Amino acid sequence: MIEDKNTSRTQLSELGEFGLINHLTKNFTIKQKTTSLGIGDDAAVLDFDNKKCVLTTDLLIEGVHFDLSYVPLKHLGYKAVVVNLSDVYAMNAVATQITVSIAVSNRFPLEALEELYAGIETAAKIYNIDVVGGDTTSSTTGLLISITAVGYAEEKELVYRSGAQENDLLVVTGDLGAAYLGLQVLEREKKVYEVNPNSQPDLDQYTYLIERQLKPEAREDISELLSALDVKPTSMIDISDGLSSEVIHLCTQSKVGVNLYEEKIPLDPTVISTCEEFQLNSTTVALNGGEDYELLFTIKQQDFPKIKANPSLTVIGHITDEKSGIGLVTRANEKIEIKAQGWNPIEG
Repeated sequence: MIEDKNTSRTQLSELGEFGLINHLTKNFTIKQKTTSLGIGDDAAVLDFDNKKCVLTTDLLIEGVHFDLSYVPLKHLGYKAVVVNLSDVYAMNAVATQITVSIAVSNRFPLEALEELYAGIETAAKIYNIDVVGGDTTSSTTGLLISITAVGYAEEKELVYRSGAQENDLLVVTGDLGAAYLGLQVLEREKKVYEVNPNSQPDLDQYTYLIERQLKPEAREDISELLSALDVKPTSMIDISDGLSSEVIHLCTQSKVGVNLYEEKIPLDPTVISTCEEFQLNSTTVALNGGEDYELLFTIKQQDFPKIKANPSLTVIGHITDEKSGIGLVTRANEKIEIKAQGWNPIEG
């Protein structure tokens, strides 16, 4: 969990800003035909012809969004890319380019930033995107990472949060709650280490949870899957702040209500067993944990036969009229109001 203190350290001042940029970005290659000009000028040049451009950005701050005592820098670089791409895929769009900006204090040598950019490079290769620019500056408070993602879609393919209609089905990809539990495991082991630095944690049984926290994957596959099934969502959002928050966002934007069924929420067996270990309610974890980066969307009822046999998709509720409210139907068949209790970036 602790970095090797004996590795070589190259001071960033030895390279200067432009030398640092050139060093960190030398391995990035252009793959997208929409990239007319990448790194090396005052701005990148992108050409999408008549397609609609999709643009999103996220800021990650040390001590707020990540803890470097247990987050490897390579994983952090990978995750920083993924969380942005997830927003593009939530628009039913294709991600094509990113820009990467960092602010870094003098406690980070060149080798540390090489690890960070190795994760960024790995994500760029896996998701077939181009790194086309960014910025570097100094920081007195640790590491900050800001990534902007660019993508495109035909107007008719774009999906917004505001399109859900009464009687639509509410669908989620994958399973929920694992990332939050992965964080709880890592935080627990950090406390154990602080008490006994010689302890060696056995994390094998938590592998899935920790991977979901440290190395999440964006659901790039869902747009292609739904297209192959001849299904276009009526609305869509990614689950970054917790299922409860995202359901409320979707319903508020669409001016509808929802019945979300507790018994339908998909949970990995490891989530259930770890919730028991930590004495946590699995439904609460799934609703409010966040950082799952799955997709939540609505479809018309007539499209249900097309998706019902797919293991990646689970129907967890249906859309109602706005006056019926945003509710969770419990296993006891009681309807309670869903309140947003997921991650709040202002409160921390």
